Amino acid sequence: TRVAVVEDSPTFTAWCNSHLRKAGTQIENIEEDFRDGLKLMLLLEVISGERLAKPERGKMRVHKISNVNKALDFIASKGVKLVSIGAEEIVDGNVKMTLGMIWTIILRFAIQDISVEETSAKEGLLLWCQRKTAPYKNVNIQNFHISWKDGLGFCALIHRHRPELIDYGKLRKDDPLTNLNTAFDVAEKYLDIPKMLDAEDIVGTARPDEKAIMTYVSSFYHAFSGAQKAETAANRICKVLAVNQENEQLMEDYEKLASDLLEWIRRTIPWLENRAPENTMQAMQQKLEDFRDYRRLHKPPKVQEKCQLEINFNTLQTKLRLSNRPAFMPSEGKMVSDINNAWAGLEQAEKGYEEWLLNEIRRLERLDHLAEKFRQKASIHESWTDGKEAMLQQKDYETATLSEIKALLKKHEAFESDLAAHQDRVEQIAAIAQELNELDYYDSPSVNARCQKICDQWDNLGALTQKRREALERTEKLLETIDQLYLEYAKRAAPFNNWMEGAMEDLQDTFIVHTIEEIQGLTTAHEQFKATLPDADKERQAILGIHNEVSKIVQTYHVNMAGTNPYTTITPQEINGKWDHVRQLVPRRDQALMEEHARQQHNERLRKQFGAQANVIGPWIQTKMEEIGRISIEMHGTLEDQLNHLRQYEKSIVNYKPKIDQLEGDHQQIQEALIFDNKHTNYTMEHIRVGWEQLLTTIARTINEVENQILTRDAKGISQEQMNEFRASFNHFDRKKTGMMDSEDFRACLISMGYNMGEAEFARIMSIVDPNRLGVVTFQAFIDFMSRETADTDTADQVMASFKILAGDKNYITVDELRRELPPDQAEYCIARMAPYHGPNAVPGALDYMSFSTALYGESDL
Repeated sequence: TRVAVVEDSPTFTAWCNSHLRKAGTQIENIEEDFRDGLKLMLLLEVISGERLAKPERGKMRVHKISNVNKALDFIASKGVKLVSIGAEEIVDGNVKMTLGMIWTIILRFAIQDISVEETSAKEGLLLWCQRKTAPYKNVNIQNFHISWKDGLGFCALIHRHRPELIDYGKLRKDDPLTNLNTAFDVAEKYLDIPKMLDAEDIVGTARPDEKAIMTYVSSFYHAFSGAQKAETAANRICKVLAVNQENEQLMEDYEKLASDLLEWIRRTIPWLENRAPENTMQAMQQKLEDFRDYRRLHKPPKVQEKCQLEINFNTLQTKLRLSNRPAFMPSEGKMVSDINNAWAGLEQAEKGYEEWLLNEIRRLERLDHLAEKFRQKASIHESWTDGKEAMLQQKDYETATLSEIKALLKKHEAFESDLAAHQDRVEQIAAIAQELNELDYYDSPSVNARCQKICDQWDNLGALTQKRREALERTEKLLETIDQLYLEYAKRAAPFNNWMEGAMEDLQDTFIVHTIEEIQGLTTAHEQFKATLPDADKERQAILGIHNEVSKIVQTYHVNMAGTNPYTTITPQEINGKWDHVRQLVPRRDQALMEEHARQQHNERLRKQFGAQANVIGPWIQTKMEEIGRISIEMHGTLEDQLNHLRQYEKSIVNYKPKIDQLEGDHQQIQEALIFDNKHTNYTMEHIRVGWEQLLTTIARTINEVENQILTRDAKGISQEQMNEFRASFNHFDRKKTGMMDSEDFRACLISMGYNMGEAEFARIMSIVDPNRLGVVTFQAFIDFMSRETADTDTADQVMASFKILAGDKNYITVDELRRELPPDQAEYCIARMAPYHGPNAVPGALDYMSFSTALYGESDL
């Protein structure tokens, strides 16, 4: 310490006397009374509490120099470098050197040891003054000279610690002399601080002496140091209790959120696992709409809740670990792993539900089509067979003439041809009924009954036909005449009539297609059918020409059977009527095919529109996932830079949501149009949804990991360079680049950093960094381990010592003491949880703060 000119020697004299009077002496003249070194050594013994070497009692100069040197050696032993100060100058009464030495003593023993919030000496003393006078609006302490001229700073220090000594409200800033004298008098009378300054000198000086002010103010600091310790102890307890209260609230929040989510999963899984089919298309479409509402409205909030639950759990564990508390163990069945297992069960139940719904809709659509086709064919067949059994059972051949018998025989041959032509329809009806049974059609019993009735009737018709033929053939030998024209008419009219009936059936047949190629195939077949109409018209005219020729013969020869045909019941009027009906059905079929073709074109546009968007969104999601992964592994910039970068990614991802919603709208149009495949993309809406949900979850988890790293870094005092070194080591040994090290990689990392450990020690370390025994070490666990030994955290002993200060060194504390020293809510928190004290010297209302402090850091539940 270099000697500086000190003008205010009365201040130093008063300061020295404030300590010397404890030894029953004092000085009158600072430059004279320290010359023999005796009172100087006594002063150092009083302020240090230590014994110096025995002084020399002689009066000679050499004795005085020896005593002063002993004092200066003691000062130097306390780490003070004395520059330009020698024993000879002090013995000679050099005022400048003497005052410089006293200022050096004041700095070392009164100011240097002052420590306030990691600042010390002059800065610590100034910060202490600023904190203590902060509530006083008319006081602004910025230095140790002009900030004290109005005297309010001294009064504020006294009033803050002893408000009963000064009526601060009556002081005026424009009356500094009164303020200074009031502070000096009160300090001397009640605080045992001697008057070291002169009020008139301070007011009359533009810049009061800084060292004098510091010397006097340091006396206030030491006078109030006991109150400062109590305040520090109270602050420590408040801090610990606040952390404990916050952690308890986080635990309660986690338990409630976990219970709600598990209950929702428990209610939802049975609904997704229900595969009971419906009988109608409308009912199944309602089920599909309910499932879409679930995926679009009900599930996304639960995905966010699950993600938030994991974030809250990780944050809580990090806070508990940083505050040296035991890890949080949720209630049975509510661990994060339990939530994940339940969620996996939900995903498994959901996996095939939508596919099952669509397959059921296809099945019902197919069933409706087959059922309608069955009814049409059955109605046509039943209409054809109506009266056939009665006709085959007639005995008309018994009374008929020979020509009538011949006619009946030919007619029967025509009927057999017609019967054979209808064989295919009967087989089709039976095949459709069989398919309806295999597809589990709900009205299968009535279908089976009708089909059985048709088959039984068909077998009976075959038997009756055979029986009638045998009867006609027995009579044929007796009958020789036949009308060739009627026979030819019947033979040509029957197949033509059957062709027209088949054409009408085909033209009215319903169809279902899913692609443009299928509708084009139907259109081509229809055009081929229309190409046969001219030849069919020629055949119709030829058949009608035969009938006209018969009419001419009847009119020419006056045949009895004029106007009738014994070989067939098909009349020209029927042929013309059916022909007209066929001609009417053709344009209707044209219109139906055209409308279906337009619908398939619309569906193709929907496929292309969805495919174009999906082929952009799918790779975008994958790219973002990869970029987030790189950010979490690479070391570009500080953790705050990484966090800002991730939040920018999160913002860009959230801004992308409208495109996902637009794609959902296109997907809904595709499903409403019953489009089941799309060759224009490999992405389904399910792929996009899952990828989007994973992207949101990944960015949220990555941000949470970086935030926890920042929290750990700040709490542990880790520098950015250390954090980068930790990250570099972690990335080097993360050989699989998964963001986690397996146990062998972690062992190699520790060895590279100088750890020499056996299996038992490594197992102990693994139990710390991998408490869930997953076999991997995350980066968060790695930096926690690397910084845990240098952690500056509160302990049970520190909290116990703080309570002991508040209790006045007693082994118990009273309710009144807690309420006086702590804020109301935290005082009541302690009172409610502290056990009564039953030890020695217990008084009514005594509480056991020792067991309470231990419980704060133990495994017991407060």
